[in-house]
Amino acid sequence: MKIVHRQILKEHIGLFLLIGSCLLGLILVGRMLQLREMLLSQNLGVFDVLRLFVYLSPFFMMLLTPIACMLSVFLTFLRMAADRELTALKASGVSLYQLLPAPIVFCTLCTLFSLYISLFGVAWGMEQFKISLMEFARTKTKLSLQAGVFNQEFPGLTIYAQQVDLDSGDIRFVFVQDKTSKNFTTTVVAPEGTVTTDTEKEQIKVVFRNGRIFRRVDENLDVLHFGTYAVRLPLGNMLTSMGFSRMSLKEMSFKRLVEVDGDEALQKQLLTENRIDPNKLRAVKTEIQKRLALPLACLVLGLFSVPIACVFRALKQQHGLLLALGVFLVYYSMLTVAESLGETQPEVASVGVWIPDVLFSCVGFLFLRQAVRERVPSGVLWVLERLQQKGVA
Repeated sequence: MKIVHRQILKEHIGLFLLIGSCLLGLILVGRMLQLREMLLSQNLGVFDVLRLFVYLSPFFMMLLTPIACMLSVFLTFLRMAADRELTALKASGVSLYQLLPAPIVFCTLCTLFSLYISLFGVAWGMEQFKISLMEFARTKTKLSLQAGVFNQEFPGLTIYAQQVDLDSGDIRFVFVQDKTSKNFTTTVVAPEGTVTTDTEKEQIKVVFRNGRIFRRVDENLDVLHFGTYAVRLPLGNMLTSMGFSRMSLKEMSFKRLVEVDGDEALQKQLLTENRIDPNKLRAVKTEIQKRLALPLACLVLGLFSVPIACVFRALKQQHGLLLALGVFLVYYSMLTVAESLGETQPEVASVGVWIPDVLFSCVGFLFLRQAVRERVPSGVLWVLERLQQKGVA
């Protein structure tokens, strides 16, 4: 049995690394493509991009670890069932209960890994990501304007240029609307200009030449002619357009969440300084419970997938993969619904995030008993018959 457990555990780990790396790579590439349209970055090297990948990884691994763990266990036992290895082991007197130590150990390791990321890794990664982003913005980037497009990378500021030369920074036929001031709106129109980055002052400077300024205060409109006019844009404002302007619960460490939840003075301070959204502040309790419930999903869903793979052993592997993804989608949907209640009913939501774990644990135990007894629930049997008719199983 030690050899059997070792081989099962080895297959779990191999599939986990493969599935986890593939899913993480796809998500990170998609995220970077999304950021590239919003950011200033045009001159980042390969190592700079990899560095940002590393810092973003913990945030996504907190979600990907449970699904990678579940798929690893499910695909392992589905293959063993399809290859009749489970049948051979049962004929030798080995029950399904005796095969559980390997997936239990594997799921426990995944749970501990996910818990560490949830408590410490997410906050560290997002903090380093912001620091690196600001560093790259100060030293390596230019404002990425698209010709013929109204660019709104900076909050309250709209820039339009008919012609843009990213290499030299020259722009022609420029229109800029500045709504950063609450008292008035400023519009700048100029035939030409230049975009430069001031690394010392951490600013992007847009210099306009031979244009006009239209400034509207209430019902009054002032028109000014100028030879040279400069607009300075703080680099830190680019984080605002990416959703980093305020403190996000998902970016806080677990320790910080507990401090905010238990300190009303700190909550008032954050609200006064406008560092956190009032609605998000009510969801602190829910976020704390989610940080604990989501890692436990590795153990719950991993063990849940063992009897599911045995019951649906007739499925082809690709269809079994879709089944497992569907199960995880149901789990995550329930978790999301409970989390969404956090902004309105935090006490209910903090308990609701544990419902998926409890529900899947109970259902998994019932399916395990049926699988050990070589029994298939009538509803599942009906589904399998329909799948066989369609050639899926």
